[in-house]
Amino acid sequence: MRQMLEAGVHFGHQTRYWNPKMGQFIFGKRNNIHIINLEQSLPLFNDALNFVSKLASQKGRILFVGTKRAAQDAIREDAERAGMPYVNRRWLGGMLTNYQTVRQSIKRLDAIQEMMESGKTEGLKKKEILDLTREQDKLEKSIGGIRKMGGLPDAMFVIDVEHESIAVKEARKLGIPVIAVVDSNSDPDGVDYVIPGNDDSMRAIRLYTANFADAILEGRASVTTADANEEFVEVAEESAETAGE
Repeated sequence: MRQMLEAGVHFGHQTRYWNPKMGQFIFGKRNNIHIINLEQSLPLFNDALNFVSKLASQKGRILFVGTKRAAQDAIREDAERAGMPYVNRRWLGGMLTNYQTVRQSIKRLDAIQEMMESGKTEGLKKKEILDLTREQDKLEKSIGGIRKMGGLPDAMFVIDVEHESIAVKEARKLGIPVIAVVDSNSDPDGVDYVIPGNDDSMRAIRLYTANFADAILEGRASVTTADANEEFVEVAEESAETAGE
C-alpha cells in the first residue's frame, strides 16, 4: 500500500472526465481530481499478480501492451526481463485477430536480419542496403517485441484501456483474458482483471510492470524447482533400484 501511495497510484483524472462505471473504486476527490480507493486496488492488484504467476508456472505467454510515451520504456524493459512479448510503439490493427499476416512480417524481419548478419548484402547496391535497413528498423519498431511470441498470447496485460482500446477489443474477440490498469476516466467493461489506478504517472506504471515481471519470474521459477525435484526423485528411485539388484 505504501509503495502504491508513493507512486501516486491513487491519483485519478479530473472529476469532469470520470467514467461513472469506475465510481465503485473512487474514494473521493481533491482539487477536482478523483482519488482512487487503494484499499480496493491493492487486493485486485494482488489477484492479477497471482493470476499471471500461475499462468507463467504453466508456461503461459503474457503480452505486455503500453504504447503511450509514459509506458514505452517500462513495458519493454520489464517484458524483456520477464521473457515475455510486448507492444510498446503502435498497435497495428489485426495484430491478434490477423496474426497469420503478422507472422509473415515476422518472417520477413528474420530474413532481413539473416541477410545482414551473414553478409548476403555484399553484392547489393548502397540504396538497396539502405532500403533493407529502413525496412528492418520499421518492422523492429512495430513487431520486434512479439517476434518470438510463437503464437497468440494466453493473456494480455494493458496500461490504459482507453489508449489501447483496439488491442483490448481484439483480445476480447479471441477470448484472451485481459488484465489492465484502469483509471478513473476509463471503462472497466471487458477487462477480466481490473486494477484501478493511475495510468499516466511513469512511476506508477513502473510499479505495475515491475511487479508483473517479478510475479512471472516467480511463477517460472516454481516450474524449474518442480522439474528439479522430479529429476531428484527419479535419480533417487534409480539409485534404490540399482542398490537392490
